[in-house]
Amino acid sequence: MRRHLPLYVTALVILIAGALAIGVPARSVAYGLLALACPLMMLFMHGGHGDHSGHSGGSERRGPSETNSSVR
Repeated sequence: MRRHLPLYVTALVILIAGALAIGVPARSVAYGLLALACPLMMLFMHGGHGDHSGHSGGSERRGPSETNSSVR
């Protein structure tokens, strides 16, 4: 995910410059960036979670030796 970051930043800069060049008000561009801030931060901070390696998702059953021993 992080290896594509320069490509994403470049695309965002081109998009902003293009929007401003065709006459979109800067305030509208700023509102658009604010609207995208939360989803983009989730994407980058959580790394996309593309492969879910190491996550069982709760679908595995535990055997008797793996259950909580204090519940007996």
